[in-house]
Amino acid sequence: MDTNNILNDLRAQRERINNAIIALEGSVGNGRRGRPPASQAAAADGRRGRRRLSAAARKKISDAAKRRWAKVKRS
Repeated sequence: MDTNNILNDLRAQRERINNAIIALEGSVGNGRRGRPPASQAAAADGRRGRRRLSAAARKKISDAAKRRWAKVKRS
């Protein structure tokens, strides 16, 4: 193997190592561990904020829960 090939291989390896270092520094650079804050997590995977139920949907769920508990209490 000639010197130019060895140098090219070493430069390519150095570039991969530099990219890995940059990626690792970015993940631990803020000093936090664990889950990212909700705002960052939502932005990262394209989700929006919390979904809200309409008043009609809340009433429908409430009525269904009341019917279920009434059925349990009857038996």
